[in-house]
Amino acid sequence: RYRVYEDEVQSSGIFLVVRGHYKGQQVGKVVQVYRKKFVIYIERIQREKANSANVYVGIDPSKTVIVKLKMDKDRKKIIDRRSKGRLAALGKDKGKYTEDVTAAMETS
Repeated sequence: RYRVYEDEVQSSGIFLVVRGHYKGQQVGKVVQVYRKKFVIYIERIQREKANSANVYVGIDPSKTVIVKLKMDKDRKKIIDRRSKGRLAALGKDKGKYTEDVTAAMETS
């Protein structure tokens, strides 16, 4: 959708877990990003502790897929820049010579 495979994880983005015990459950909003532990906490993914309190389960960001991003002007600028470079790298003319380029190469 955004033509970018990865992006900085910020809270309020919507993600889907695709690996591990919680895979395939409903998508959820990121509640908290814990950078020291390299985990994110997703809205509906919780477990019950022994004292019957519900706590969020830490999910590794590499095991998730971006469903929807909260777009602001800075994030939009970053995604546009990265997707533009990606399209240029995957362009149809990559590694191919046109007739006039080959003719110029033969004459020189």
